[in-house]
Amino acid sequence: MRIVGGCVRDALLGRGFHEFDLEAFRLTPEALQDLLRGLGYQVDQVGRAFSVAKLRGLPIDVALPRRERRVGRRHRDFVVDADPNMGVEEAAERRDFTINAISYDPLNGRVDDPLNGREDLERRRLRHASHRFAEDPLRVLRGMQFIARLGFESDPETETLCSRIDWLDLSIERVFEEWRKMLVDGVEIGRGLRFLQAVGWLPAYPELQALVGCEQDPEWHPEGDVWTHTGHVLDAFARDRLDDEEEDFVVGLACLCHDLGKPATTRFVDGRVRSRGHEAAGEGPTRTFLARLTNRPRLVNDVVRLVVDHLKPRQLYQGGAGDAAVRRLAHRVRRIDRLVRVARADALGRPPAPA
Repeated sequence: MRIVGGCVRDALLGRGFHEFDLEAFRLTPEALQDLLRGLGYQVDQVGRAFSVAKLRGLPIDVALPRRERRVGRRHRDFVVDADPNMGVEEAAERRDFTINAISYDPLNGRVDDPLNGREDLERRRLRHASHRFAEDPLRVLRGMQFIARLGFESDPETETLCSRIDWLDLSIERVFEEWRKMLVDGVEIGRGLRFLQAVGWLPAYPELQALVGCEQDPEWHPEGDVWTHTGHVLDAFARDRLDDEEEDFVVGLACLCHDLGKPATTRFVDGRVRSRGHEAAGEGPTRTFLARLTNRPRLVNDVVRLVVDHLKPRQLYQGGAGDAAVRRLAHRVRRIDRLVRVARADALGRPPAPA
């Protein structure tokens, strides 16, 4: 039995962690279940071929090494078989990145690192574990959120490999989870977005791709185009999180989507770049973008309210608005505290200009 994955990685980085992933060798699924239940644990078996045992009430998953064979184009078109006889090195090669392929043997106090993941941790580099990386397209989005969460650089060979992977037929539930992790836990979210751009996956999200090269008035936005601005806004948001996952996720999505209306509204007027009405114009692309991530209508509506009114706090302040106007805005958006967070991040996303 070995401790594997994110908890080993985070321990080596000196970061806290709250979940344990174990990998059991030389056991069949039935034998693993009997062993854990014999020790007094309540077990839920999940995963393809019941190869993962979750200990009920505890943040512990116990997995068996397994082989996967693709039998179709879709994300779920795999045949999975637990393989009790698989060795530690081969099991490591079936993980996504080298930094997640390090294992720890607690009985012998030994760290096994067959893919040199510790060196990648020291160099702050995200590198794919093996040629099997391409078997699961979701790993590209995992790369996006790991880069955002850890502040790592991506290995050039990994970027090349990701650029050859098709994003079609991904499960919306799993896609949602990778975006959620980036927005809730990312410290350099702009870096994660730039990874998505570098590997050629922005066409999967045309609403974001349209931000690239969309000009802004350099007096108000010296940082560059709307894509660059959005990355800075998300980094500002990440520095001001509440550590409340639901609240941070709604506000993070609104920061990501707040200027999606600019490509449709940007014009040169009297020699200057203007994006009049981009707030209201952002509703449509925000809804289409979020439809690729989730089918939760309440979440979508909460984000849309913030996008459509994201300039209002500044406008009311500059106009010397009275209490009644502020109350009307609060009623319309329902959560003015969220709106203020989006407006603050927007104001901070213009380096080197002051907020």
